[in-house]
Amino acid sequence: MSSHQQLVARNVRRFRQERGLSMGELARRAGLAKQTLSTIEQGQGNPTVETLALLGDALDVSLRRLLTEWGTPVYVQRAAGAEWADHAQWRERLLDEVYGSGYVRTLLLRLDRRAHQRPEIDAHTAGTLHHLYVISGRLRTGPLSEPVELGPGDFARYPGDVPHVLAPLTEKVVAFVVSTEPQLRQVAPVR
Repeated sequence: MSSHQQLVARNVRRFRQERGLSMGELARRAGLAKQTLSTIEQGQGNPTVETLALLGDALDVSLRRLLTEWGTPVYVQRAAGAEWADHAQWRERLLDEVYGSGYVRTLLLRLDRRAHQRPEIDAHTAGTLHHLYVISGRLRTGPLSEPVELGPGDFARYPGDVPHVLAPLTEKVVAFVVSTEPQLRQVAPVR
């Protein structure tokens, strides 16, 4: 199962549930067999662009929204398990790939445990993701419901659109952070 298939599966399921549609109702609106939709939502289907366009129309979202990452589970890549690729003049380590468009904010973060007063951070705009690579020190970060401890060389991606934590565990921490925020407004869950 490819990461693109997983992305489409998460988004179709999320937008369907936000709109309070059953799988059968969405399949009917899109003119698809329920089994086809089920396969797509399980991440096992390989839908054509035409099929995705039909689903987008039925969900009232653009094709681009079906192919854009909107909040994800926490993803951690440990330094010990890092894979490096050799090229003629350098070696590289791919930390993460996120598909879609939006605002990207890149920063170097320095934390001092003695000066750090508030480890809990309020939720940011819907769809915000944080991508954090630890250069030195140790810290606890991630959603309040699923924090992880990271050390030098560890990487984590986690949703920033839920309350999260950023707490130094050593006197000093230096981390490289990329925050992404979708340009497209997300649909709020149906209540």
